[in-house]
Amino acid sequence: MKEKLKISEELKQKYHKCEEVTNFKQILDRSAEIYKTRTAFKLKDKDGNIYNKTYEELKADVTVLGTSLIENGLLNKRIAVIGKNSYKWVISYLAASIVGVVVPIDKELHSDDVINFMNVSESKCILGDSKNLKKINENIEKLENKETLFIDFDSKIQEGNSLSFAVQMENGKTLVEEGNTEFDKITVNPDELKILLFTSGTTGNAKGVCLSQRNICSNILSIYGIVKVKRSDLFFSILPLHHTYECTIGFLLPLYSGASICYCDGLRYITSNMLEYHPSVILCVPLLLEKMYQKIMKSIQKTLPKKYTENLKENENIIDKLPFYIKGIVKRKVKNSLGGRLRVFIVGAAAVNPEIADTFDKLGLNSLQGYGLTECAPLVAGNTDFFKRNDSAGLPIPNVEYKIDNPDRDGVGEIIVKGPNVMLGYYNMPEETEKVLKDGWFHTGDLGKIDENGFLYITGRCKSVIVTKNGKNIYPEEIEAYLNDSPLISESLVMGIQKENDDETYVNAQIFPNMDAIKEYLKGTVPTKEEVKKIMADVVSGVNSKIPNYKHIKNFAVRDKEFEKTTTQKIKRYGDNMKK
Repeated sequence: MKEKLKISEELKQKYHKCEEVTNFKQILDRSAEIYKTRTAFKLKDKDGNIYNKTYEELKADVTVLGTSLIENGLLNKRIAVIGKNSYKWVISYLAASIVGVVVPIDKELHSDDVINFMNVSESKCILGDSKNLKKINENIEKLENKETLFIDFDSKIQEGNSLSFAVQMENGKTLVEEGNTEFDKITVNPDELKILLFTSGTTGNAKGVCLSQRNICSNILSIYGIVKVKRSDLFFSILPLHHTYECTIGFLLPLYSGASICYCDGLRYITSNMLEYHPSVILCVPLLLEKMYQKIMKSIQKTLPKKYTENLKENENIIDKLPFYIKGIVKRKVKNSLGGRLRVFIVGAAAVNPEIADTFDKLGLNSLQGYGLTECAPLVAGNTDFFKRNDSAGLPIPNVEYKIDNPDRDGVGEIIVKGPNVMLGYYNMPEETEKVLKDGWFHTGDLGKIDENGFLYITGRCKSVIVTKNGKNIYPEEIEAYLNDSPLISESLVMGIQKENDDETYVNAQIFPNMDAIKEYLKGTVPTKEEVKKIMADVVSGVNSKIPNYKHIKNFAVRDKEFEKTTTQKIKRYGDNMKK
């Protein structure tokens, strides 16, 4: 206990100091005043040329759009935003959240889901790109509010309720120049509903999460306390902005900090974009980090002499075998291949393989993983830039508490959270809200354990636990981690199944093989289905040798296509994925 308190005091002394803000209008005003002509965004014109938007220009653009929204009768109304990551998206988000309530919607959703969320949220307007607005217009008869305004990022034409973003910006600019101060007069209540997010997570059943601007601002300040953001930093935005992880940490945090943001042109352009922009900070999910790791390690193994790459012992890292001067050359080459300035990966949405995180650390690229939920705006725990463990989700962020509810003999139980970042509740779902908010604590539905120093370890989801006839708990995520540790497996999904006339529950795995790795394993030979199944059986046998008998994988199936995923690349534990 003394060690825990000592670390806690040490942490508090190392927190980075920050100035308090409670709403987005304060962030805009403060940043425009402090950072003025510093670059807020690096953008591309239609010809692919990079240009800058300053903090002063950002505030002016949000003011202009906000004034236009007010002129269209949208003060205190619900305003939806949909589309790919872009400057237009972020100023729409900021303007909508100050003028009314912003409803960010996932652009990957089917039009029926988009319309349903608009109906449920009672949105009076939606801003977005032509592609996504077209999806809605094709099913317009399902939209309950026939007066809904559509503000198109790409169109220059206005007709009826279909408005042009460019024209609306011009109209707002004219109003501001003529002395309209309606947007400036707005006083934001930091504690009322201002952000309404629909989330289905990995288990279905969409809920509307109600967040206040204090929820998100408190999270920004807490994250700034544990991860130093420099004014010289350039954040490379890859993940979808409608998700709180990217929105809070990859968008609002750098804006508060005076850093800059640039946008990825698409997953296939990540490498070329990094060489163009030279980012220093990247938010990513483990899947992306793993793909980068595989590419880097393949390149290292091809270029180094065989004496360094052959006969590696189990758990031996190739970087550790290199002489100091060669290690320096490798680190420089890897960093240059990622743009030359990269210093930190911030990783969320799932656990990172510690070996991968360790390797990036050895290459001089800090990887910091954390744990969060949309309901917590989102971060709850995180590894700091001065104190971390790569096998853990980290420590509680400043001003946030967590504990384990009803732990078992191994210390595993449900993670519950308390703090200013915890949501107001679920939209129009009082019974669901009561289930998760009890005595000031948010019940996450996630399972975990805490070590003696306060580090959090995630073991799975309450709903995913497999319970045997003897009452033993099996956490699918643990077995999936063993399977995914094999380079011959791309991804896996573990579940419990019951056989007819048998009340025992057995562990079943679905496996999507890494065909490129298998071909390499077979010295370039294209494998038959039977060979793939035999190779997977060997991997499963190897996993079973490492775990207790009651956790053994009894059956497995080989998939020929990837699992369906959420937009943060988590495998969905429902629908077609769960068909055995």
